[in-house]
Amino acid sequence: MNRRQFVASASALAAWPLSASTNPSLIVATPMAPPEWALLQRELLRVQTEACEAFYARYFDERGYLRAVERWGANDGPDDAIEHLNDWALLHALGGSDRILELYRKAWEGHLQQYSRVRTKQVELGRRGMYVREFPPQMDWQHISEGLTTFNLMGLSTPQDPKLIERARRFAGFYTGEDQSAPNYDRERRIIRSVFNGSAGPLLRPATALDWAGDPFDVSKFKMEHGERTYEETLAHYRDYTDVVGDNPLNLHATTLALNAFMLTGDRKYRTWALEYLDAWVERAEANGGILPSIVGLDGRIGGPAGKWYGGVYGWGFSPIVPQTGEREDRNRVPRAIVAFMNASLLTGDDRYMQLWRRQNEVINQQARTIDGKLHTPRMYGEQGWYSYAPGPYRTNAFEIWYVSMRASDRELAGDHPWIAFLEGRNAAYPIDAQRQALIRVRERIAAMQADTSTPETRLADNAINFNPASVTALIQLTQGGLHIARPPWSSTSPHQGGAPLHCRLRYFDRERRRAGLPSDVAALVDELGADRTSVTLVNLNPASSRTITVQGGAYAEHRIESATLDGRRVAIDDSAFDLELRPGCGARLQLNMRRYANAPTLAFPWLR
Repeated sequence: MNRRQFVASASALAAWPLSASTNPSLIVATPMAPPEWALLQRELLRVQTEACEAFYARYFDERGYLRAVERWGANDGPDDAIEHLNDWALLHALGGSDRILELYRKAWEGHLQQYSRVRTKQVELGRRGMYVREFPPQMDWQHISEGLTTFNLMGLSTPQDPKLIERARRFAGFYTGEDQSAPNYDRERRIIRSVFNGSAGPLLRPATALDWAGDPFDVSKFKMEHGERTYEETLAHYRDYTDVVGDNPLNLHATTLALNAFMLTGDRKYRTWALEYLDAWVERAEANGGILPSIVGLDGRIGGPAGKWYGGVYGWGFSPIVPQTGEREDRNRVPRAIVAFMNASLLTGDDRYMQLWRRQNEVINQQARTIDGKLHTPRMYGEQGWYSYAPGPYRTNAFEIWYVSMRASDRELAGDHPWIAFLEGRNAAYPIDAQRQALIRVRERIAAMQADTSTPETRLADNAINFNPASVTALIQLTQGGLHIARPPWSSTSPHQGGAPLHCRLRYFDRERRRAGLPSDVAALVDELGADRTSVTLVNLNPASSRTITVQGGAYAEHRIESATLDGRRVAIDDSAFDLELRPGCGARLQLNMRRYANAPTLAFPWLR
């Protein structure tokens, strides 16, 4: 490849000698007055460091242990402990302080030690430790994935960490069949054998309410996030959570472990397993009339022993009774499996993984009814057919389908959003408004933390999660053109919970400091996304010093940047990344032509590839 460096000025674009950089380079020397959005962006990155330090000091000790009562359970178990630091890994990878990196790594190690040493008394599953080999011994993937939110994003900042790489291999091995002591996966039938699985293998009996709720305790001493008034109500919450033997779409979240291991090591066996397992579910959906079944039996048959494709915990027909009200509540978690199919898009770029979700939406929308003069579509399926009708077309996951495909045909069903209106030229105020609101959220969460009267003895593991001051949604959207797939209510576009990788159009690195994220004083604004193009403004707010930024296509170099247009001149790039030197007080808007999902994803930093 003939890599050259270019100088951009207000009047001309001229060739310049190649620098020591391993990537194609551009130099921007056009003065730009500091935009308000850029000043807000840098302030948003800055203010979160102090806020996160205060939060950490309040809720974690010097070992990285959470200051709370340690319990097993789906309500307030080990996954909730580390969820206090959701988005900190993203904050650092965006350009946040190295102090953020130091703190979340300390808390990750601390919570592993903390919950590995704690044993349950009555719950069989946790008697060897709430973590066994640093992983849940047997739990469902709604909660396992939440507990892996930080882990699955650590490689964005520390891809060469030997401990991270070893754990990524070990955790993935629990599901690929390599680790015979955790026989979760049946390779012949391509199933994960239970909803409850982990480092101790699958639970091959019906689950009990005790398995889900944890050992008995005095509920009256604590704030119960789900509103239970007694321990008996906590048990009753899980009374219907018994049907766990066999495979469930939530288990597809295990493919993120394989994706992570592949991107850290380059070992293709992890990619092979993830696609093998995903392809099995594609086939099941095709055989089931276009709908992902929510249970697959140990023999590989859709519907399990009862022959009901909609059965199982968290399935299409899962509407358990809320003990406090006596009413049924729909808890269909099948749509959250789209995270795994987005993993497949990263690995292959093949649209057939999104086609499954398009087809499923089509089938559901075909069940539309007119109720009180308005169109309604269902969300659930049971013995009597489709039920739980809601106003409007079925749009679940349509936003993600469109984001991956960028097809005009997917855009309509995706609906509208203030960020998308901005990208389409209909909401010019969004960058300023969104970042101001993010700054307000940081202040509000710290104020709520300061008003919290709980103590470690009266605090459960999920009580302080909503005080976490990290606020990255606007930063991901505006700097990276990316999605924030996160635990509600943190995400403004996605209904899915934690554990997902980062999906974005651009990512940045500080070549001089050899770290991920925007260099100090640099701000970025993505204002256009298309199937083969991205437009971004980059500005150096420092009036005295230049800044060099490495611009990468995609979170994991999965997108190839073919060219950059700057000052009306097109420059060939033909690489996954390029360098941009921003002279003091200078900035420019670049239009990038791209081939999305053209490269195998990797976590290696650009200068190490």
